Amino acid sequence: MSFAEVTRGQSPLVLGLPHTGTDVPDDIAEGLNETGRGLADTDWHIHRLYAGLVGDVTTVRTTIHRYVIDVNRDPEGASLYPGQNTTSLCPVTDFDGQPIWREGAEPDEAEIARRREAYHAPYHAALAAELERVRGIHGFAVLYDCHSIRSEIPFLFEGVLPDFNVGTDEGRTCAASIQDSVYGTCEAAEGYSAILNGRFKGGWTTRHYGRPSDGLHAIQMELAQSTYMLECPPWDYAPDRADRLRPHLKTILDDLIRWRSE
Repeated sequence: MSFAEVTRGQSPLVLGLPHTGTDVPDDIAEGLNETGRGLADTDWHIHRLYAGLVGDVTTVRTTIHRYVIDVNRDPEGASLYPGQNTTSLCPVTDFDGQPIWREGAEPDEAEIARRREAYHAPYHAALAAELERVRGIHGFAVLYDCHSIRSEIPFLFEGVLPDFNVGTDEGRTCAASIQDSVYGTCEAAEGYSAILNGRFKGGWTTRHYGRPSDGLHAIQMELAQSTYMLECPPWDYAPDRADRLRPHLKTILDDLIRWRSE
């Protein structure tokens, strides 16, 4: 069974969807406690939010939930943000720092290795293949990694998160003109706040694939969930909020599709 879903387009743009999946295999679900079974840290509705904004775009999505394994983490387990609270490759807590596994059911090294092979590797094999295919057509590829998170999580960051959180690992993962285009649209969006390389500078996916000198550009968008949904169970999509946000996201994606390397 493949847990990576791919939709192919011919434009230079590839959308990564690493955290929208809610599948938890039965043998793993048995180990989750009540908190874990709530799947609170899902990037809820992100695939719906971006659906249909632009045509001829490639998407790569995993259906597996991040509590099984987080495909946006270093497969070797290195922290993305040393010294700061974060969650690991196979998380043992949620974003509030609360345990998500029954006592004694936390994944050990052997189980982490099994999940890495079963779920992490296939997602990245699919993503790498699509980036190579697109680069073969255009001479370059642009990966836009789609994320969202609750706007207030004291365990991870202070205060209220800006609406648009653009990450390029301090400009290392894409051409400056891509960063300027995306962030410029965010800054100009009336009624929204934005930050570049703030708390979220780009996850492992963005940092791993973003190699501008090789014609591979990557940028992460972490949206505050308050911009398009209700930030508490049952995590409902808010069409009025989403409909106001989507035109700005469409502008971002349209500009990335039209972008050409210098």
